[in-house]
Amino acid sequence: MSDKTQKQSLREYFLDLLKIIIISLAIILPIRYFIVQPFVVKGNSMEPNFSDGDYLIINEIGYRFQNPLRGDIIVFRYPKDLSQYYIKRIIGLPNEKVEIKNDKVKIYNSKNPEGVDLRESYLTVSLTSGNLEANLSDNEYFVLGDNRFASSDSRVWGILPRQDIIGKVWLRGWPVARAQVFRGFNYQLP
Repeated sequence: MSDKTQKQSLREYFLDLLKIIIISLAIILPIRYFIVQPFVVKGNSMEPNFSDGDYLIINEIGYRFQNPLRGDIIVFRYPKDLSQYYIKRIIGLPNEKVEIKNDKVKIYNSKNPEGVDLRESYLTVSLTSGNLEANLSDNEYFVLGDNRFASSDSRVWGILPRQDIIGKVWLRGWPVARAQVFRGFNYQLP
């Protein structure tokens, strides 16, 4: 093989490699920045359902077409410091009243003006400490960690504005033994 042929083959190889990289980036970057996003759990506020180091994939696009629902596990920007990201579960929805009293969470809304106790079967200890009422307006959510004894959540820092929500937890990829796709939780409120 002559030097000229060898240089031409090398040039074609690098051009093909460059094309593959550009096409890959054109596919991967929009998916990564607009559709799904990786997230690593830090801390124990969502135990036993999520542990420190769990690797999650967040669905960022779903909430562009539908509103967050009660029971959704979400990742959001912490309202007191938008550079930090938290993971919590949505408990209260816009235009509802959330009451925590006697270790129970009660939801008041147009369908339940007298209030209904929230049954949370995903909790290992179904006690929620605190004594508060939160009246949510449009585009406001009340979130709690699943580990109610070790969670900085709406009981501590208040309501979560809709614009701070990044997306819904869709998939746990790590650890592999606990890999799982997540769907919403149905509280079966009357």
